[in-house]
Amino acid sequence: MGKNVIELKDIVVSYDGEQILKGINLDIKDKEFITLLGPSGCGKTTTLRIIGGFVSPDSGDVLFEGKKINDVPPHKRNVNTVFQRYALFPHLNVFDNVAFGLRINKTPEAEIKTRVLDMLQLVDLKGFEKRKVSKLSGGQQQRVAIARALVNAPSVLLLDEPLGALDLKLRKDMQIELKKIQQKLKITFIYVTHDQEEALTMSDEVVVMKDGTIQQIGTPQDIYNEPVNAFVADFIGENNIVDGVMKKDFLVSFCGHDFDCVDSGFGEGESVDVVVRPEDVEVVPSIKGDISGTVLSAGFKGVHYEMIVDCGGFQWLIHSTVSQRPGDEIGLKISPDSIHIMKKMLPFDENVLEGECSYFDEENSLYVIKTEDGEISVKSDSEIAEDAKVTLTFSPEDIEIVPENQGDFNGYLESVIDKASYIEMIVSTDEKKYLIKSQKDEQVGTTVSLKFNSLKAKIEVSEGNADEI
Repeated sequence: MGKNVIELKDIVVSYDGEQILKGINLDIKDKEFITLLGPSGCGKTTTLRIIGGFVSPDSGDVLFEGKKINDVPPHKRNVNTVFQRYALFPHLNVFDNVAFGLRINKTPEAEIKTRVLDMLQLVDLKGFEKRKVSKLSGGQQQRVAIARALVNAPSVLLLDEPLGALDLKLRKDMQIELKKIQQKLKITFIYVTHDQEEALTMSDEVVVMKDGTIQQIGTPQDIYNEPVNAFVADFIGENNIVDGVMKKDFLVSFCGHDFDCVDSGFGEGESVDVVVRPEDVEVVPSIKGDISGTVLSAGFKGVHYEMIVDCGGFQWLIHSTVSQRPGDEIGLKISPDSIHIMKKMLPFDENVLEGECSYFDEENSLYVIKTEDGEISVKSDSEIAEDAKVTLTFSPEDIEIVPENQGDFNGYLESVIDKASYIEMIVSTDEKKYLIKSQKDEQVGTTVSLKFNSLKAKIEVSEGNADEI
């Protein structure tokens, strides 16, 4: 295992009062291809900019080869960056674009010529030296940008979604080329993307990020086969994510049946998330399956058939080499080592709010309760005294996500996970997190409003004044 070339220690970054990075700790090895992967707004580009020196952390340390570099400006770090927009100089030809940094550093012209030509050969642009960059294809321009960044021989190359502007085929070709370049030069590549395939194809290590935190670090195989939570499982590839209950070590219950598994260390009766990959489900005759269902749809995907199978309201995604037709009754067989058990992302399955009764809304016959996040109106068959302490409990199904400022109060939608029979969402406010189960999908990373069903609250009232809360 190589030595650490970059170390991030308890990095915190805030913009406009909102924390973008929440205590990031990350070690990056020498000669490693590491990818920061996550949805928009998760903090991956900010992490890259911290390493490059374009952003200073509010707290925490950035170490390069063991030395603190928090105050070292970008041009004095042995790090170069390739941006998504390339930032080439349109008035210069290919040679002069690549040579630009060397000339800034007053490198002798003879050495510049040798190093630029060697680098153009490495990125497969030999013979393009005098070509105007405006006459190049997107893929060729990307190669020029990479050559310009590498010709200065940095210890670390930062790549901020550099393939995002390319078409699908060219993007796949460049994934292979980037990995070849990194292996040949034997320097550290730190790559940012939201594309799971890019991360799994190129990386030695993948860092999965969400909402300013690191969720999991591991090899592509580890991330794919052993996700640590439902967010990672949902974000990396296609999955069936099911609510389950651990009966005991090595035995889990889901979809109305008990299954042997290879996981232990959970509490008896603990609610868990169960992940099963589509390719790990065996299609068998209905009577031989662990569970059975009806094929809703089936399509040929080249190397397998992709099917949606309804099993008691849960729609399973199945990849199989055996063709089935819509309407067929089939069985699904799942082996113990194909079942992955994970702790729930939130340690509760009901939303509890504490507050005080502000007043009785006579027009709507509702009590207005002031909670830590905002006011909620509820229906109560019993009288609630003004200023009384009140505890409200809402099930995840009884909170609706509506557009910003159209509900009881706003929050940040930090997680959206398809559980096939419903969409599980986590909304974070300044005070707490809320679990919502809905049939309607929403966009993660947006500000939304929570609307509580006034008729569904479980209400507990304690006598006392607001001052005693």
